[in-house]
Amino acid sequence: MSSDETPNVPTPRNSREAVREKAQQVHAQQSRARLMRRIIIGAVAVAAVGAIGVAVTVAVSAQVSKPRLTPTGMESDGVVVTEISTVASSEETPAAEEDESAEAGETETPTPEPTDSNKVEIHVYVDYLSPDAGTFERANARQFAGWINEGAVTVSYHPVALLTASSNGTKYSQRSAAAAACVATHAPDKFYAFNHDLLNDQPEVGSDGFSDEELADLAGAVGAENTEVVRSCIEEGDFVGWAKEATTRALEGPLAGSDDLVLTSTPMVVANGEAYVGALDDPAEFSQFVLSVASDASRETATPTPSASSTPTP
Repeated sequence: MSSDETPNVPTPRNSREAVREKAQQVHAQQSRARLMRRIIIGAVAVAAVGAIGVAVTVAVSAQVSKPRLTPTGMESDGVVVTEISTVASSEETPAAEEDESAEAGETETPTPEPTDSNKVEIHVYVDYLSPDAGTFERANARQFAGWINEGAVTVSYHPVALLTASSNGTKYSQRSAAAAACVATHAPDKFYAFNHDLLNDQPEVGSDGFSDEELADLAGAVGAENTEVVRSCIEEGDFVGWAKEATTRALEGPLAGSDDLVLTSTPMVVANGEAYVGALDDPAEFSQFVLSVASDASRETATPTPSASSTPTP
């Protein structure tokens, strides 16, 4: 039996064209999909960059808008000590120590007479982590106390931070200098006692140093008033930025009271513009240096040379 119907079977040529057309459609779909993915990824990237930029801008703006705190009661980044009632909270007063020394018959050291014409202006740059700064303070604390109370000299202490990298990352030099600035600002009459204690009982180089809480406790131990204000200032690091800047200024020079001196190490002691280069642990040698400077000042102003006083050598 015959039939006019024939099966609808594509020829090989028609089959190849269909496959090619299908492939073109798939390729077009894939291209569109890749394009959409690129658009989405690009949009996400732009959004992420924008978010980062906003965050950075906010952070920078906050930093810029935050006021830079500067300690008060300082001259050329130094604290002028005009009167000393005690060397430290746990020690005898200088006067008491001098009386004992006089009774023991110790040799007197000549010091400048307290006159305006030959008064010696002394600047002491200290890093509270520096062992040499501690040595100088312990050797000359009594001598300084006598001179200051007699009005023979003016002494300014300048806290700096040269050993910031020598305390296991705690930046003790900066923090202790900032703490000293807190005491100078909020309890100026206790600055010398705080300064002396920091130098007299130092942490070792390479250690963590005292924490901010311990520094605040020490400020309270020397009798600083406004205890809560001083503690907040120290623990919040109000003057850490100032400590960095003051150190930079000292390194660039000139140092206070000099024409061309710059900070090279601590302690660095400058008297009437002249740097002391003698032994740090010999108060007699330092006294002779101060006497020499005072004599030079006397000759320049046509006044008598300094005479001996009753300040004994430790």
